[in-house]
Amino acid sequence: MSHDGQPTNIGARVLVLGGIRSGKSEFAESLLLGARSVRYLATALADGGDPAFAERVAAHRARRPHTWVTLETYGDPDALPSALQQATAEETLLVDDLGGWVVSLLDRADAAMHVSRLAAAVASCPARLVLVSPEVGLSVVPPTEAGVRFADLLGLTNQAVAAACDSVALVVAGQPAWLRRPDTETGGAIEFGAVSVADRAAEGAGTPGGPADDGAAAVAAAAALASTTPAPAAAAPAAPVTEYDIPEVVSPTAAAPRPSAAPANREPVPQVADNGLVIEPGMNLPIPDSDARDAAREHLDLLDIPGAGLGRLAEIVLFAAAAQGRAVPAPWAQPRLLLLHGDHEGGVAAGLSPRRSARTAADARQGEGPIGLLAAEHGVSLQVVETVPAGAIEHGEAMPAESVEDALRRGWRLADEAVDSGVDLLILGSCGAGAEAAAAAVVSAVTGAEVPGLLARVVSADGTVDDTAWMERCAAVRDAMHRVRGRVLSAREMLSELGGADLAVAAGVILGATARRTPVLLDGPAGVAAGLVARDLGSQSRLWCAVADAGRHPTTVLAADVLGATQLTDLHTGLGEGAGALLALPLLRSALTLAASLPALPPLLDEPPAHLQDVEDEPEYETDPAESRTDDTSTVD
Repeated sequence: MSHDGQPTNIGARVLVLGGIRSGKSEFAESLLLGARSVRYLATALADGGDPAFAERVAAHRARRPHTWVTLETYGDPDALPSALQQATAEETLLVDDLGGWVVSLLDRADAAMHVSRLAAAVASCPARLVLVSPEVGLSVVPPTEAGVRFADLLGLTNQAVAAACDSVALVVAGQPAWLRRPDTETGGAIEFGAVSVADRAAEGAGTPGGPADDGAAAVAAAAALASTTPAPAAAAPAAPVTEYDIPEVVSPTAAAPRPSAAPANREPVPQVADNGLVIEPGMNLPIPDSDARDAAREHLDLLDIPGAGLGRLAEIVLFAAAAQGRAVPAPWAQPRLLLLHGDHEGGVAAGLSPRRSARTAADARQGEGPIGLLAAEHGVSLQVVETVPAGAIEHGEAMPAESVEDALRRGWRLADEAVDSGVDLLILGSCGAGAEAAAAAVVSAVTGAEVPGLLARVVSADGTVDDTAWMERCAAVRDAMHRVRGRVLSAREMLSELGGADLAVAAGVILGATARRTPVLLDGPAGVAAGLVARDLGSQSRLWCAVADAGRHPTTVLAADVLGATQLTDLHTGLGEGAGALLALPLLRSALTLAASLPALPPLLDEPPAHLQDVEDEPEYETDPAESRTDDTSTVD
């Protein structure tokens, strides 16, 4: 589509608002460029004696595809609702705009009834529908009695139609801002070209949340002359740290789930009871099977592959073999990405905003953006894990010390829940504003590395390098390190003073996955920093971690080296933490498939088999030299 940032999951009914010359009509048309044919419902008279308006209408017609069909509904307020009711599920409709339709109501005493009828028609329309309307106050309205009535009726119409639509967008200066989009958690989202709208209409009839309810809500909104557009959800107060809801697991792909390829001889490790879970240094955690790793190396040596064989990808085969406890590991069938979303306050988040990180998390949930699209492409389930914001570490602690244990336990339970549901590989990602610099602070505290050498350059959304933001991050981390100078921080203190709740949850995930013998792919600064903390709590955990792609980020490269984790690929992408692992996942799976499927040469033997060895002649009896007979003339050597 022609507008960058355009979401693909916007529902079947969309209302586009905007002021005069805002670009609302062009944006609405861009939403339907992929449709084969569009029925354009024009509400204004094309030739009304105004040359300027006629010129604008001609410009609109010129930019529309030739396959679009125009139907004029000017003058009759019942023509537009009737056209919507008579549409079929295979059709695509564009109404431009509702201001022209409202003009036909100015002299009518039953205007409110017609507004209610239009809202009901929008709610029950089985076709794909995009409506354009002027936003009250952003258009020219003359200060006359007719102008005031037009503004009142337009506001009433916009509110009623917005309540009946799945999504509402406001266009300002050609830039769209989505005021509301479908609630994916309740399954109300419909992708254009992916789901039959007729099916949704049939399912929703007479059921809560269906079109019938939408129409009733729209009619009530029109009668009450009040906005029914849901307000953005207010930030929920911080819940007690000991109670967390399990985040929703999202599967962006519609493909049928594939069965787990977990080896049959892998015995599940029993889940540790919550009341007995104690996370402390020196935990007794399992280690990967070194014998299986050695056997996998021998198997790779026998594969009928010329030259260098699998090259660096052989390391992932050995890693998977040790984790699965078998010489020929199976490709991962049910991976899951845990995307940590916890913003950090202060200078560590310079150049980023909580709004941008929230958009990244929302896009991932809806199968959009690099993470959502790659997860859908490769059949990876997704959990967005929301954590409480971290404090400004240059001024004080990132999180209360008493909350660290609960965050670690929460991450452990997330790993437990994933393994119980059949997940055989966990991938850690992060999208919180400031998480990268907070991770650099943790790595600096562990390794003693200089902060400027750990922070990558800050690149803005428009692709420009923001050196000012980079310096602010350096200063914030430097001040944080100065604040804790002279102290040898324990793992818990590291999380409390520098890391924050998102890194604490990530460390708990790694420890929980280790307890359940499940490998973890790290991808980025937050993941490897959490790996260092988890190593200090349970040294065995580092053996269950691999770095899919360091992206040449200095923090990731150094921390991976300290962990002893091999960097499996070198893609050098900047798609976000978690996206690199998703990008490398099919390559890693392919390596496991080749190792399991290619024929193996017979092993080389140190000596011939027993049945091919020469058999030495044995004497009929043994002669003792000390007991030789006097008449025996033979010599015993």
